[in-house]
Amino acid sequence: MINNAGYEIVVDDFVQFVDTGNKPERLCTGFKWTEGPVYVCEKEALLFSDIPNNCIMQWQRDKGVSYYLKPSNFSNGNSLDKDGLLITCEHGGRRVIRHLSNGKKEILADNFKGRKLNSPNDVVISRDGAIWFTDPPYGILSNVEGYKAKSELDKNYVFRIDPHTKNIDIVADDFDKPNGLAFSPDEKKLYIADSGAINGASDPSFNPHAPHHIRCFDVLKGRSIRNSKIFATISQGVPDGIRVDSEGFVWSSAADGVHCYSPTGTLYGKILIPEVVANLTFGGQNGSYLFITASTSIYGVETYRQDAKKDQASLKKPPSSNK
Repeated sequence: MINNAGYEIVVDDFVQFVDTGNKPERLCTGFKWTEGPVYVCEKEALLFSDIPNNCIMQWQRDKGVSYYLKPSNFSNGNSLDKDGLLITCEHGGRRVIRHLSNGKKEILADNFKGRKLNSPNDVVISRDGAIWFTDPPYGILSNVEGYKAKSELDKNYVFRIDPHTKNIDIVADDFDKPNGLAFSPDEKKLYIADSGAINGASDPSFNPHAPHHIRCFDVLKGRSIRNSKIFATISQGVPDGIRVDSEGFVWSSAADGVHCYSPTGTLYGKILIPEVVANLTFGGQNGSYLFITASTSIYGVETYRQDAKKDQASLKKPPSSNK
């Protein structure tokens, strides 16, 4: 059932997850392809990449939109480390970097055994400080989202940077195009999107026979992953960015909006958005506002959930619910 506010309710309990009585709010628009959202609590600001425009933007409710970094070396995914420093995947530099407080950049990964990375796409940081990132070729397929070049790697890998040794290790080597990734609340599971059905900005066509699903892995001792299974197949487009909330539900981008899945892979509902969604993140004053990067715009929805890493103390409860 699709209600009047633009939500597809598949399981009735979905109304306890999202404020389905109010339409998604378009916060700002006028970009080319928005990606990599991360909320910075201290600034009460959303940072996000506009990849083709080669910049990182900043949105604040009381101040609107401003440039945070331009040029950004065709940045894509962003995250915050345990010290609050911005970690960024650069298509242009084919690297993962840390933005230091003095304005300089620390290169965390730009090659594997002497061969350049493809174009690091999305990044997540585990509680031990390890940095996990995906490396599909989207940034080297054309000059739209990076610089066209040949891949120096034989596959599209998922990597882990050890927080102590700084060594870069392959954790998965059997993806078509690995994309968004997120941990379960206890970090015993890792979800990774495979968006192999599309070739990015240079080729908008969709191959239904190629991967357009999210895979789930067991995490072993915080260092490796095993026991892959397909968690969910996206019915519209491909999964790009994904998030997991504190209850273990998986929120995935899709061509028609944001899809919400239970920890067992049951689709509970959709937040329908009139543009193709690339990524999403929880943020706002109490961490329950869902920011959605969708093609040329940023949208927002009030939820009754928070990211898996957030403190639940200030979480607003849904009406007439103990959930």
